[in-house]
Amino acid sequence: MVQEYQSPVRVYKHPFELIMAAYVRRFPKCPLIPVFVDSEIISESQSEDGSTLITERRCTIDVDAPRLLKRIAGVDYLYFIQKNTLNRRDRTLHIEVHNETFSSRVIVRECCNYTVHPENEDWTCFEQTASLDMKSFFGFESTAEKIAMKQYASSIKKGKEIVEYYLRELEEEGITYIPRWTPAVISHTAAARLQLPPPSTAGVIPVNSAKDGLSNKDVDGPTELVAGSPDDKLDADYIRRYLGDLTPLQESCLIRLRQWLQETHKGKIPKDQHVLRFLRARDFNLDKARELLCQSLTWRKQHQVDYLLDSWEHPQLLQDYYTGGWHHHDRDGRPLYILRLGQMDTKGLVRALGEEVLLRQVLSINEEALRRCEENTRVFGRPISCWTCLVDLEGLTMRHLWRPGVKALLRIIEVMEANYPETLGRLLILRAPRVFPVLWTLVSPLIDENTRKKFLVYAGNDYQGPGGLVDYIDREIIPDFLGGDSMCDIPEGSMVPKSLYRTTEELESEENRLLTDSIYKSASIFKGAPYEMLIEIADASSVITWDFDVCKGDVIFNIYHSKRPPQPPKKDTLGAHGITSLGVVNAQLIDKSWVLGQDYSLVEKALTCREGESVQGSHITRWPGFYILQWRFHSSPACSASSLPRVDDVLASLQVSSHKCKIMYYTEVLASHDFRGSMTSLESSHSGFSQLSAATTSSSQSHTSSTISR
Repeated sequence: MVQEYQSPVRVYKHPFELIMAAYVRRFPKCPLIPVFVDSEIISESQSEDGSTLITERRCTIDVDAPRLLKRIAGVDYLYFIQKNTLNRRDRTLHIEVHNETFSSRVIVRECCNYTVHPENEDWTCFEQTASLDMKSFFGFESTAEKIAMKQYASSIKKGKEIVEYYLRELEEEGITYIPRWTPAVISHTAAARLQLPPPSTAGVIPVNSAKDGLSNKDVDGPTELVAGSPDDKLDADYIRRYLGDLTPLQESCLIRLRQWLQETHKGKIPKDQHVLRFLRARDFNLDKARELLCQSLTWRKQHQVDYLLDSWEHPQLLQDYYTGGWHHHDRDGRPLYILRLGQMDTKGLVRALGEEVLLRQVLSINEEALRRCEENTRVFGRPISCWTCLVDLEGLTMRHLWRPGVKALLRIIEVMEANYPETLGRLLILRAPRVFPVLWTLVSPLIDENTRKKFLVYAGNDYQGPGGLVDYIDREIIPDFLGGDSMCDIPEGSMVPKSLYRTTEELESEENRLLTDSIYKSASIFKGAPYEMLIEIADASSVITWDFDVCKGDVIFNIYHSKRPPQPPKKDTLGAHGITSLGVVNAQLIDKSWVLGQDYSLVEKALTCREGESVQGSHITRWPGFYILQWRFHSSPACSASSLPRVDDVLASLQVSSHKCKIMYYTEVLASHDFRGSMTSLESSHSGFSQLSAATTSSSQSHTSSTISR
């Protein structure tokens, strides 16, 4: 595999001629570069007018490699050929380097350029590219490649120090200015040589450390000039100021990925900070980061995420019941977002708004976070690329662990991990209750390992002592509801009225969905025509989980088991002859000829559910086979006690289309080894904060359980 390197544009705030005078002093050998043993001039030629000087050198390098590897290779030193072309008229120095030793096994190439800054002729720019192709090396290809890349990276840093060293040396000697070349002044070869800094040494295995440009003394200089330079190249000072301290190889990955986007991507190019996040998320593996970034760019374009902050209007219901908001910044200058999750009616928000709206809310928070990070970078004068989230879990109950809501959360996390990597700097979880480990067990597998390391969990009032909030947030910024002095206008939240809940049809009819499928399905239940759902179980001890709301009427919920598969429902004979039936009638899975106790059995006691109730539960299966979940119409006690039918019942029997009951349901089957507890098994779950990822189990005293929330 070919290893490549591309440096940023390094700006030296000194004239080209002075930089060349400093550069030439490193030859024939430089005590500041221990691996650079010696160099000798092979050839040298100059143009008639003295404007161009070409020098070719052989450089001797003592590679810092294991003695055994050197003995196997049969060499103590490596030799590189370096060709320098100095153009005094244009004020440029072009350097080309290739390896002479092992040239049939290893191909090393390096190209460096010193040029005048395009917007300030008294400054000098430096750029560097290199490649290493390890074809074969006595069976030690991987080892040799790692040694080469490691030494090359260190030589790049050393090169900047060397230039600064010789600039100071020139200053001590009183040399602070060297006139530019003109044909009348430069006429002798000797004078020409005084102005040419000998070629850069082909330092350690791939290249010479000296070639890695000099870094200016004033890091906070006017890098804005460079940002506007031709080809929109990155400046080293800009990287340090706005992106942070990167290793030379990390800088190279950023520049190469950025160049690739400029050359191939059609559309809006993401900002450098955002590109860097994808590289960090993939440990600066260029190919993996590029794949992840391209998928995210496609997603952003498809859903117009770049315009979300300007175009999306937050629904009033979200403003009234969503308990989160921005609140100053943490000690590191990161934007601080506070979410009072324990006070928020997550189920009500999902039911009233749907996943689409909640996802857009989370996207808008992340987009706003990126904007605030840029703003804080300018305000604090240092790179701020991520934000801090404080989550207050006081009030968290089993209602928050409502399975469809948790599943919606997991899907949102997937979207965030894929499109906003390395955006969250720290997550502070406060006042975590006993049920929190269950939630953590459900969501942690989808969270990147690097992100999980940023989570800090405090139970009870532990956050108030040493090592708590004051280590991350200034006391004057800690919100009042957490015992601080800062007034925080984030609402406490309240229950979303069920009258605001939306039907499944309304949620599914939304356009431009960011999530492709809906959590709930709806079903109508008629008198004499129950709604039945078939679940085939192959392995015993699987877990059937359910969650449903009774939207209209009263129903009776049953679970049956059968070893024989139900017969497929019969076709509508009226519809087959082109005659429209009176209404939609549910297909019956339990054949009328079946005998209860022989052909099928009731595995759970019937559960009566009233209108407006929410029911969650789970059943651990004892046998493989076919399980049938059944919801059937339930008559009111008054009606069932009378020998005469009510007028409503007679009308309902004649007008089938006016169904009596309606439910919205969600079911899921989990393998026994994947089961982490349902909404109804939380009380029997483990809850040690020292083991947040410990698996939770259902109670061994019962194979099923259900809870009803009104």
